[in-house]
This record gives sequence, C-alpha cells and structure tokens, in this order.
Amino acid sequence: MLCVPVVITRFVDDSQPGWVEFVLTDAAGREWTFLEKVPIITAESLDASSRYPAAGALACDVVWREVSAGGDGLIKIDTERPFGVASLDGCTRFVIPAAMLIHDGEPDS
Repeated sequence: MLCVPVVITRFVDDSQPGWVEFVLTDAAGREWTFLEKVPIITAESLDASSRYPAAGALACDVVWREVSAGGDGLIKIDTERPFGVASLDGCTRFVIPAAMLIHDGEPDS
C-alpha cells in the first residue's frame, strides 16, 4: 500500500475506535489538517494519554509523478482511496516531494 507520512498532533475523541487529528505537509510547506480514526493512520494503540506528536501514515493513490533523472521530483497523491480520507477543508489531492512516498512502511523507489 502506498502511503504518505503524517504527524499525529492530538487525540480528539475516544468514540470507538478513537479519533486523532493529524497534519500532512505538502511540497509547498502548507500544513493540511485531518481528523480520522486511529487505525486508519497507525497500528499503534493511541489514546488521550499517549505522547504527541506521533508518527503516522496515510494511505493514498498516485495521480501523477514528475521525477527528475536524479530521483527528485513531485508526486500528486489522492487520499480518497482506499479509505475516503479528506482534509478538514475537504481536499483529497496533494502534491508532495517524491521522496516522501512510502510503500508498506518503506520509502518508494
């Protein structure tokens, strides 16, 4: 599964299975804020007493890649699939540095 790393900033609600706020930083440095169920973002068991910030990963699809010969570049991702995740602004497409994309917990190559 393709993912983008995110920073979990706080625990929001203990309604099952627990909800967290997290941030995705795009290639332009803009921070996008999301609210989502804990198991969608991490395999860790988080609650209000957990330490924050914490690392997480958001599953995504790649819409397009623009990678240079040196391996740098940009990738546009869509977080609508597989779990229907959108930012608080309702956005699901984000441009990130190509090096940020991870595959099953490892950097994508």
